Order: sequence, then C-alpha cells, then structure tokens
Amino acid sequence: MKHSVLQKFIKYTSVNILGMIGLSLYILADTYFVSKALGSTGIASLNLSISIYSIIHGLGLMIGIGGATKFIILKTQKNEKANHVFSTSLKVGLMVAVVLILTGIFASEQLAISLGADSLTLPLTQTYLTTILVFAPFFIVNNILLAFVRNDNNPNLSMIAMLVGSFSNIVLDYIFIFIFNMGIFGAAFATGLAPIISIGVLIVHFVYKNNTFKLIRNKLELSLVYDIFSLGLSSFIIEVSSAVALITFNIVILRLEGNEGVAAYAIVANLALVANAIFTGLAHGAQPLISNYFGLKELDKLKKTRTYALITSVLIASIIYAVTLVFSESMIQVFNSENNSHVAQLADTGLKFYFLGFFFAGINIVVTMVLSATENIREALSISLSRGLIFIIPIVLLTSYYWDMVGVWLAFVITELIVTAIVIYLGRLKTTSIIKQKN
Repeated sequence: MKHSVLQKFIKYTSVNILGMIGLSLYILADTYFVSKALGSTGIASLNLSISIYSIIHGLGLMIGIGGATKFIILKTQKNEKANHVFSTSLKVGLMVAVVLILTGIFASEQLAISLGADSLTLPLTQTYLTTILVFAPFFIVNNILLAFVRNDNNPNLSMIAMLVGSFSNIVLDYIFIFIFNMGIFGAAFATGLAPIISIGVLIVHFVYKNNTFKLIRNKLELSLVYDIFSLGLSSFIIEVSSAVALITFNIVILRLEGNEGVAAYAIVANLALVANAIFTGLAHGAQPLISNYFGLKELDKLKKTRTYALITSVLIASIIYAVTLVFSESMIQVFNSENNSHVAQLADTGLKFYFLGFFFAGINIVVTMVLSATENIREALSISLSRGLIFIIPIVLLTSYYWDMVGVWLAFVITELIVTAIVIYLGRLKTTSIIKQKN
C-alpha cells in the first residue's frame, strides 16, 4: 500500500518527536531530582556540566546522522558501498569515545574550572563530568544505532528505544538519589545507564528480516569517514553551539547574578532543551524522507516534505509559547525546591523572553536539516555556525551589557531572528535553487 507524502511525513516526524521528547527527559529528570536533593547549588553545578553532555550528544549525532544519511543515499542508488557505512560509523564513534573517556579520567577538574565552577560548585561539577565522559561510548553508539534504525524504515523502534531509555533514567534517578543517597553521582550514573538500555532495545532490529545493514569487516576508508563527518557536521555544530552558548551564558550570568542567576538559567535552559528536542525530532524525522527523495531525484515530494516541516515548526512554536505563558510559574516551581523568590523571578522573566526565539529557531533547524540531507554541506554549516557561534556570543555580550539579565534572555531571540532573516534573504530558503543546480 502506497502512502502519500503527508502520511509518511506524519508517521516519521510524530514518532521521532515523541522519541526526542523522551530523550530530553535525560536532563530534565536530572535537573528535577538534583534540585530536590541538592538545591540551587546542585542545579547550578548540573547546568555547568550540561554543555559537555551536549558535545558528547553532538558527536554521536554527527556520526549517526551523517552515516545514516550517507547510507540511505547509497542504498537508494543501489551502491554496494552502502553496507560499509554502518561499520565505519561504529569504528569512528568508538575511537572518538576513547578520547572522551581519557578526558573524563584525567582532566575533569580542569574542565570543571574552565566551565565556571567555583569552590562551592566544583566538587559536584567534577563528579558529574567524570561520570558522563566515562559513559561516552554508550551515548555515541546509541545515537548511531538510533539514526540507522530510523533510516532503515523502522522509526517506531527508534522511538521506543529512546522512550524506554529515558523513562529508565527517571526511575534510576529516583532510586540512586533518594533511596541510595548517591547525590549528583547518582544522577550522572542514571543518565549513563539510559543509553545502554536503549541500545538493548535497538539490537532487536538486527533480527528483523527487513534489516538492510549489518556489522562487517572492512578497512577504514578516509573518504567515507570524511563523507560521514561532512553530512553530520551541521548536527554536531547545532549541539556544540548549544554548549558554547550555555558556557557563555553561564559566565555572563555568574557576573550579573552569581549562582542564583545560573540556577535560574538552568531552569530556562532545561525547559528550552525539551522545546529544542521537539524541533530536532521534527527535523530528524523528516530527514530520511528528504534524503530518500533526493537520492531518487523526486523533487516535488522533497519540496512538499520541506513545506510540511516548516509549517509544522511554526505551529509547534505557537503551542510551546502559549503553554509557557500559561504555566510558567508551575514549571518553575517544579525545579525551585528551595522556593527562592529571586530565582523564580529571574526564571519567569527568562521563559517569557527566551521562548520567543523558538518561532525562528524551529525554521532554522528545519532548513539546516534539509540542506544537510541533500548534501548541501556548506550552506547547512553556514546556518549552524551563524546560529551558534558567529552571532550568539557577541550578541549576548552586547545585550547583557546594556540590559543586564533581560539582555541575556533576548540574545537568543535576536540571534535566531537574524539567522532566519538571512536564510530567507538568501533565496526564499534557497534549497530549491541549489537542488536544481545539482540536477
């Protein structure tokens, strides 16, 4: 039975959005339980550490999305090298993970200090960093498997794996922190175990008759590694940009409001993580369809999918902002266990300003995905760099100088607005003209 483009779009994006929401609960669960057990010092320490999780996640996405995109393009073109991509992705992922493990064992204290930890937050920050980095191989392998299974016509299993891993994390968080009194180590340990559980679910895909990729012995081809990194680079830049922005915001906020300010930002940033996960789920859900239509040269279907994704991003942004306006106080209270009025006031203002940026961020994330999925690496990378590095850092430094914390919250909005304006100016989301040039 043939499905319409819209039906396929709904199928792939809906399950992936649900999966990504579940995946984002990794950090939300940590934030909630740490705030209950360790108060504002714990939540500030966690926020200083989260940037490293974003980098690990970004590396996994780069290899996973890049490899899976290359796999599906070669597969639709019936290229025999399609079967080499999965094995190469795993090998590269494990090599990267070794470097991260060594960093966690030997350099976590220096890393914590460089992220802004002071005498109060250093012990907690260092503990979280060490634990997360030691579990890096599982985060990376999980991201690789999620992308390949999703692109191998099994988005439902990817969603189930993400949800099972995330909900396991919530349960383990509670057990380790409150029953075993393991503190912030318990939160990090629970987060590290979650991808292992997810991998256990994803392995089921290898017994399916319709599975079209498998682990084989092959030499590491540098050209293939380059293609994988290139196709996944924009996903990596998005995550690393989030990490760089987080670090920059933490440093600026520490200067303006101290650890209470960082605690307020932690609440905003962690709730924003869920919103960002929804848009990332939308983009990653549409990616297999875009790559497939691109490989088959079905331009009309590609354009329809892109349009659906852009319209959906605006609708999602509207719903998220409406929910934020109505329930901001309730959401803040969940993470403000000490009932710190100053933290609550800062976070409330932050949510109402900061979340305006998702009207533009959603569009930018979708456009970046479309460009990556159609092998327009340079354009995708340009947008990612503009969002995360070129604009956000100077803008937050400038706006915070003139408007203090309000300027901090507005920096995200202004950055995403500028990038969206640039995207539109450069040819009405110029993907169509780029693809036509390729044909």
